[in-house]
Amino acid sequence: MQIERDFKNYCKYLPITTVAVYGGASIETQLKTLKSGVHIVVATPGRLVDIIKRRKIDLSHIRHLVLDESDEMLHMGFQEDIDTILEQTPSEKRTLLFSATMPANVRRIANNYMNNPHEITIGNKNAGADTVSHHVYMVHSKDRYLVLKRIADFCPDIYGIVFCRTRQETKEIADKLMADGYNADALHGDLSQAQRDYVMKKFRNKNLNMLVATDVAARGLDVHNLTHVINYSLPDDIEVYTHRSGRTGRAGKEGISIAIINLREKGRLRQIERFIKKSFIQKQVPHGAEICQAQLIHLIQKIKDAEVTIDKTGALYDTMLSNFENFTKEELLQKFISYEFNRLLEYYQNAPDINVATTLDSGKKENRNTLRNKHERSDTFDRKERNERNFGKERYNQDTYRERKDFSRFFINIGKKNSVDKSTILRLLNEHINDRSVQYGAIDILKSFSFFEVEKEKTAKVLSAFKNAIYDGIPISVEIAQVPEGKAARGSKNGFIQGNDFFHNAPKTKKSYNNKKHEGSFKRRKR
Repeated sequence: MQIERDFKNYCKYLPITTVAVYGGASIETQLKTLKSGVHIVVATPGRLVDIIKRRKIDLSHIRHLVLDESDEMLHMGFQEDIDTILEQTPSEKRTLLFSATMPANVRRIANNYMNNPHEITIGNKNAGADTVSHHVYMVHSKDRYLVLKRIADFCPDIYGIVFCRTRQETKEIADKLMADGYNADALHGDLSQAQRDYVMKKFRNKNLNMLVATDVAARGLDVHNLTHVINYSLPDDIEVYTHRSGRTGRAGKEGISIAIINLREKGRLRQIERFIKKSFIQKQVPHGAEICQAQLIHLIQKIKDAEVTIDKTGALYDTMLSNFENFTKEELLQKFISYEFNRLLEYYQNAPDINVATTLDSGKKENRNTLRNKHERSDTFDRKERNERNFGKERYNQDTYRERKDFSRFFINIGKKNSVDKSTILRLLNEHINDRSVQYGAIDILKSFSFFEVEKEKTAKVLSAFKNAIYDGIPISVEIAQVPEGKAARGSKNGFIQGNDFFHNAPKTKKSYNNKKHEGSFKRRKR
């Protein structure tokens, strides 16, 4: 829709017609527009393939083909749809591929469907933009939301996107922010097109300071002048971080990409640094006094910049003078600060320091005894669950999996030796589950088998969808996989146990220690 709006603006005084073709809107209206004839079609792969199968569009005479965010489309499992579309187009045409990263499957499309393609690289390939600063806050997992609130309070002019891993997490964080008085809303796959448009209109008009979104829902968003991108959860795919951070720092303006991580995610952060060729700057979570200072400076600047429209000879001015004439300048300032900041000062007065005494470069936490005395001990998960199991060249972080309690993890009996990659698994899931609203998590491709994650509520649907399924002549077997606590149980595949075997072999674990210290709830006054 954004691209079509831009085309309409460009072609305002030209005899050129356009149509946007996408899911979630009436296909009959779109077909009617296509039938009347258009010059430019802006489409999502799934809806365009649907229209091709209905034989309501002829692509055999097009002269230009543009694939925007091609790496994202392939990552989302649209490889087969894109191939279907490209096969309908003539061999003689101008093809343009735009991609933030250059993975192998994008290069394959270029080699298969383009003649002597020229590659134009703006900046460094697969690298973050120079206009974006990358900051990291390292805290315990239980304190993520408190960190998000402190960042928002410390940056009163924040205008950014908060990325979460799942729809459920997106809803929960957005609901918490709104309940605490922040101008925020959620963007996720459960919204209808009308609801999505309404939320985006509010965000573009800056009626919202923060948009909490999943990667899928935020795909293709084009919002100008974002000050921050906040990674509430790190993405499973490193390349996705490039897409997230690239939404700020555009058109030569400065932007900040923030990652909120726990102790176990330092290795993951290092992988992202190597990929984007940029280093993260470790920041300390601001204390209450720093936040109040930032808020006060922001308010003072707003007052200094305010346009004066009250006439000194008017009734309003006389009323104000008569009510304040008995106050000194100092008393008025005290009243003013107290009125604006009493609740904020009270909330942050005894707020704990939620920083973790460690650095990105240190292998161990510092001042462990001091932290224990302050009851800031790490949870059992923070202390014990740091090791990654090594599957040959593949590594899988158990901690990341355990945090995704709303996902089920599945074993599938095909892997690299079957020429399978992540896009293959996504395509199989889309074909057999036949539900594009399903949320997928991590995908791990091993030599002879693989693992994938699907939102837990779709577990039964996944298991039934792959009954009697075949891939490249091989009967597909899909079972629930589990991550055993401690050592790999006997008979498991590299630390994972399939199906019911888990319940017989998994060792019992001790109950984890949970720090009960909470910061409470502060509701901001909306202005």
